[in-house]
Amino acid sequence: PPSTPSQTPSCVRWPGGSGWLVTLRAGAELDAHQVNQYTLTLWAACPEEDEVQEHLFVRVTRGQVLRCDNSFASAGDVVQVLADVAPRTPLYAVVPQPLSGLMVSGGCHRFWLRNHDTPLTLTRRGLVLAPANGFNTSKEIQTFRLEIEVMDRHGHNCSGVVRVEVLPSRRPRVTFREPQWAVTVPKSIGPLEVVTQVHASGDNVRYAILAPVVPALFTINEVTGEIRSTRQLEAAQAHLLVQAYNVLHPDDHATTTVNITVQGTDQQGPSCVPAIFVSQVPETASPGSTLVTLRCSDSSGTERHLHYALEGPPASRSSFYMDGPRLQVNTTLDYDSEAVAAADFQLTATIVVTAGGHPPQSTRVPVFLMVTPVNEFTPVCPSGTTFTVLETAAFGSIVGYVTGTDRDYPQNSLTYRLEGGPGPAQPFSIDTQTGEIRVVEPLDSKRHKSYRLSVRLTDTHNDVDPAKRRSCLCEVTVHLQAVPDQAPVCTLEVQELWIMAGPGKRQPVTHLVCQGSPSDAPLTYAIAGGNKDGRFQLEGNSIFYLPSDLSEPCTYVLLVKVWSSPSGPHRSTVVALVVHVTPWSTPVTPSTTTWHTMLQKEPLVIMRTVAVWHPPAWFVAVLTVSSALLLVTLGCMVQRLLCR
Repeated sequence: PPSTPSQTPSCVRWPGGSGWLVTLRAGAELDAHQVNQYTLTLWAACPEEDEVQEHLFVRVTRGQVLRCDNSFASAGDVVQVLADVAPRTPLYAVVPQPLSGLMVSGGCHRFWLRNHDTPLTLTRRGLVLAPANGFNTSKEIQTFRLEIEVMDRHGHNCSGVVRVEVLPSRRPRVTFREPQWAVTVPKSIGPLEVVTQVHASGDNVRYAILAPVVPALFTINEVTGEIRSTRQLEAAQAHLLVQAYNVLHPDDHATTTVNITVQGTDQQGPSCVPAIFVSQVPETASPGSTLVTLRCSDSSGTERHLHYALEGPPASRSSFYMDGPRLQVNTTLDYDSEAVAAADFQLTATIVVTAGGHPPQSTRVPVFLMVTPVNEFTPVCPSGTTFTVLETAAFGSIVGYVTGTDRDYPQNSLTYRLEGGPGPAQPFSIDTQTGEIRVVEPLDSKRHKSYRLSVRLTDTHNDVDPAKRRSCLCEVTVHLQAVPDQAPVCTLEVQELWIMAGPGKRQPVTHLVCQGSPSDAPLTYAIAGGNKDGRFQLEGNSIFYLPSDLSEPCTYVLLVKVWSSPSGPHRSTVVALVVHVTPWSTPVTPSTTTWHTMLQKEPLVIMRTVAVWHPPAWFVAVLTVSSALLLVTLGCMVQRLLCR
């Protein structure tokens, strides 16, 4: 019928022109649940001959073929999630479907990712999970593509694609209305009295005091943001660094500075903004560049008669200097130096602002700077990289090491890649981490005397931006050292044989067993002498006796030459065969004597212990009765299932 899932047969003339080969293929997917048998009518006609019509019965049986969902296996499923989804949240489930229609998830199925350039995770049960650290909420729309393959325990498999689109979060970000808070309180304020209250907009907001690390004078309510004093205030000024954050998403946070001034104090130090400075500075910051400019004023509100000085460790004081209220870079901040690495790439200092008076009053502004790396240098190739390897080197043999250098910190953090990849024209591979070159294909010094390899060196982890990487191309020469051919080795170099010559076809005499060097080298055999009247014939390593009208017993001494190369200079081995030929009518005692030259070897004694367990008679009886009861029970269960 037209609905039959078959295509028009294709015809190809049978070799020799005696007929035609008709090929019939299924034109659609067969389903034994819908139709389990098709009756096809085949019609054929040749020019000037009668038409032929035959019937073909095709039976469709059920089979366990694994299927994936159409949308998953064809164009791919699309999943949209918000960027603030909780870490390791299930985003998608791969549900394979066998042809029988039973939906299965996990169980005896295996799931794995074809591509690994994604932060998403695929579990053993086919669940796609969000990253362990969550998505980056600062980006716009992010797209991740996962190529997933499924296989059941019978080896059937299917594959598909899932595209996860991460949409920007719709929740409001945590923000302070004011970056700076200035509060003035009376000197008479007592312990646990409210000094001020900070407020940040956002969801699930909590508050904490970041600096000073041990707030001895103040405490903050993490829910309401109220700042209270812990004792009687005596200091003229206090500076607090307060952080507001989303308790469900700690990455969503904001900070503000609270400057608290106590009224009624006779002497007050200058007031500065910012009260604490935390920043990152690249190692390529040029000397003289300004990092921060302080805005300070004394108790009278003026900026006159203020003196700025820098205190801290020697490394910080040599790296920075004060030009009035400006903190500037003094020398180049070399991220690759041992001094910066010893300080864990963090530089700390304190800016002391002093106001004139009697006595002079001062304010301290803490400075915390993180030096960030910049990829400045290109990797350098080793000089004169040349290796020599035997042409008989086995698979996996080490050829040598390519050791590049890079001055960026961490030093010599390189990856190695062989341009073009391994293959017949380049029978080597390289370890991406160590630069170790190994043999992965057979070598032949007759075809190639040497190989020129191009190895690309790429630095890693040398810049705050992982995409900024530098590379260079190194030339490596590998010379092949030829190994001279050795004479083949035959297991039986001298043999004595008896054969019975009779009428009819040729008779096999013996097969020579020889091995060349290398072991896979082809060998050539030839009869070098003793072949009287051409009675013996050599095919490969097999020797045959041709029938003749021999009336008396005769003995032949054949010399067979064996060598490994078909042409040019070579080393050979000669095998001697003593063949006694007896006519068919002459009675002879059947015997065969073979002797050869061989080194004497000491006998090797092998002792083998076999443990045998002989169960007692009662155990055999109990096991027999139990097996019978189990078979009866299984039979009853099968009968009940068939009845249902």
